[in-house]
Amino acid sequence: MRVLVANAGSSSLKLRLLEPDDRLAASVDLPAPRGRVEASRIAEALEGLGSVDMVGHRIVHGGTEFTHAVRANEEVVRRLHSLSDLAPLHQPASLAVLAAISRALPEAPAIVCFDTAFHATMPAAAATYALPAEWRQKWNLKRYGFHGLSHAYAARRAAELVGGASRGLRIVTCHLGAGASLAAVVDGHSCDTTMGFTPLEGLVMATRSGSIDPGLVLWLQEHAGTPAEELADTLEHRSGLFALAGTADMREVVSRAEAGDRSAALGLDVYVHRLRAGIAAMSAAMDGLDVLVFTGGVGENSAAIRQRSADGLRFLGVALDAGKNNAGRGDRQIGSDGSAVRTLVVTAREDLEIARQVRELVAG
Repeated sequence: MRVLVANAGSSSLKLRLLEPDDRLAASVDLPAPRGRVEASRIAEALEGLGSVDMVGHRIVHGGTEFTHAVRANEEVVRRLHSLSDLAPLHQPASLAVLAAISRALPEAPAIVCFDTAFHATMPAAAATYALPAEWRQKWNLKRYGFHGLSHAYAARRAAELVGGASRGLRIVTCHLGAGASLAAVVDGHSCDTTMGFTPLEGLVMATRSGSIDPGLVLWLQEHAGTPAEELADTLEHRSGLFALAGTADMREVVSRAEAGDRSAALGLDVYVHRLRAGIAAMSAAMDGLDVLVFTGGVGENSAAIRQRSADGLRFLGVALDAGKNNAGRGDRQIGSDGSAVRTLVVTAREDLEIARQVRELVAG
């Protein structure tokens, strides 16, 4: 079965065609500013791919209803559109891609796979907000978590790299890209994560603020008269590294900080401070840490971020080998020999996780 995987992110659309043995048959990346890409460009990109048996789509938010991959139909799509206000940067864009590909490949059934599904196993203590019960029940207010497809693959691959079985392993997966989140994974299941009701909670990101005091938002509304639309746009698109350092590109942030740029240095310090704190919190949720994994564009490519993070986590048993951290490509171990925590870099392969879920659904 040849599976086309459509991964609509916040800045690009990745199309991957996988053979039955998961070999990559074709790969296309389309720029998608703010998650948007024209349907005509998608159709053009699909023309030379050859036969496609199934299409697997990454959908950010599945709400409380969708905790496993499902076939897309009109009712499913309608319900997913109703969740768009919970992930406004991602959900509408992903559903637009789903519609465009379905028009271009009408004979290939579409399967939707959810970033929130992996975190459906979180215990109530991790998933529950301290809000009135009537609010939580009426509007399904809870911590959903995101980047689940990436966290699921990274944790599974990490288990393979350190011995082949996830049983008993306590893993923190760090998905660091334009969006960023952490997950605490025990026995292959998510037990905590940093993103919550929306993808705004948690770490500092490229243009997203991460966690801020909700009282600050209320103050801006009540005392500064800031409209809700302006607040949403600012927190999604004009905050994070972009607001602190003047650029959302981590390579530029690190370079400028090392050259003495004070704004970039502050941005880097804030980013790493939140990252270290988050890793420690995820470890506490599991009563310890066995494996630390870096994945995503920043996680895979920024030796400086990995080193700065590890430098503040020695008390957990994290120690990097400088040579291994600064050299090499692909999936690899970068921890010091004898360190209590094994530290890995894992290439993000959400496409393999989506294809796996598609095949399981079809077979089952």
